Amino acid sequence: MSTSKGAPFRYIDLFAGIGGFAAALEAFGGECVYSVEIDEAAAKVYERNWGHSPFGDITKDANDGVMNVPPHDLLAAGFPCQPFSKSGAQRGMEETRGTLFWNILKIIEAHHPTVVLLENVRNLAGPRHKHEWDLIIQTLRDEGYRVSQTPTVFSPHLLPLERGGRPQVRERVFITATYDPDGILDGVEALPALSNVTQRGTEEWDLLHDLPVDLTDDVPGTELSSAEISWIEAWNDFVTTMWAEVRKGQTDDKPPTLPGFPIWADHWVKSEDLALWMVGGRSPYRAVDVPDTWDEVPRWKKTFLLKNAEFYTRYKAQLDQWASRHDLASFPASRRKLEWQAQQTATLWDCVLQLRPSGIRAKRPTHLPALVAITQTSIIGPLRRRLSTREAARLQGFPDNFDFGPQPAPATYKQLGNGVNIGAVWNVLRAHAERDAEALRTSEPGRALLKALVADAPKTPDERLDAVVARGRARFSEAQLPLAV
Repeated sequence: MSTSKGAPFRYIDLFAGIGGFAAALEAFGGECVYSVEIDEAAAKVYERNWGHSPFGDITKDANDGVMNVPPHDLLAAGFPCQPFSKSGAQRGMEETRGTLFWNILKIIEAHHPTVVLLENVRNLAGPRHKHEWDLIIQTLRDEGYRVSQTPTVFSPHLLPLERGGRPQVRERVFITATYDPDGILDGVEALPALSNVTQRGTEEWDLLHDLPVDLTDDVPGTELSSAEISWIEAWNDFVTTMWAEVRKGQTDDKPPTLPGFPIWADHWVKSEDLALWMVGGRSPYRAVDVPDTWDEVPRWKKTFLLKNAEFYTRYKAQLDQWASRHDLASFPASRRKLEWQAQQTATLWDCVLQLRPSGIRAKRPTHLPALVAITQTSIIGPLRRRLSTREAARLQGFPDNFDFGPQPAPATYKQLGNGVNIGAVWNVLRAHAERDAEALRTSEPGRALLKALVADAPKTPDERLDAVVARGRARFSEAQLPLAV
């Protein structure tokens, strides 16, 4: 891969996906000198937009005997979370052997890039992965890096739109490290690059306007099936029916509410029948997911069974009438459940919906839950369709000229669900450079990075993304031209 003398810094893009890191780093003015992605479909999309193919295997390019990764100033990696061995003795880097993080460390050991930027799922910083987290921090510090013991946990919905924010709750862990072998900032605590708090004040997102969503129900590939419409219509009838009932029973000035616990139509029994079963009587349930005795029911499920019984007992007449209007028995079990998280929203069709294994989840149309690499694409209730691939790309910060090529929509949703949010990367990296500015100023690569990431950078990548994607696509098009004879 050729390099340019005009770029302020060189970067490598590991586990590159379709190029979320590349988008942010190209917008900062960086130049990619190496990229790698093992998924061929994702690598093809990357190549279409950035002009070079990352298709390959990092384990073959960076190991004990081979180092095919060139020198660089910034390393970016959205690496998979894999368990490390637990030997009892703290063996540092050797404990990571056999994981992809070990291959990252081999690159760091060989080149010591000025800045390291790693991204992972929220759980990496949780109690189940404490060993892995502590070892990552230890090994980076062993290599001379300044890195916070406390994770940077951040989500794009915490940012204003004018700084690259997006209406998506997508908490991710970022590990940002600066090479500081001389200990320039020793004695100064390395804090997280950004705090996990909103920077929007009290302003709420407006999903339809802020994404923006294409205000039409005629977007190919986003249609709801007739079965999906029937499920939503049935529960919409439930919502409107229950709003009328709870308002009739209101006795104070507090806003009326629908139940916030999971509504399980398969588990509606009278409280008196449940009480008899609890003391050894006959089970009132026909649902196959309920054990034979009350003592066998998990504690969390007991709570929801009790609440559903109380709810059904109070509104039995209305709920029986509602059930008689719909063929609930024909619904899959997960579609006989509703998770209402939409507060005062008037109807189900006014909500953002997810068809989850745990039920139909309804939220206010402010921001969306995280895109995931499985088939839970959000439904935009007011438009009676799913989020389109283009809208999903906007949710991750990609400009509209980003090209996914001829691949099927499920592949695009999967790639976006696996990716990083560009605005989150931009703001975390910029904040990191500001935090470690004193250390960065001590080297030529550090000074160049500081200038590119802070002094010369706009507040949002959105100002530059159209142009950098256009340049990448032009490089791809040029590469497809036949060579002159």
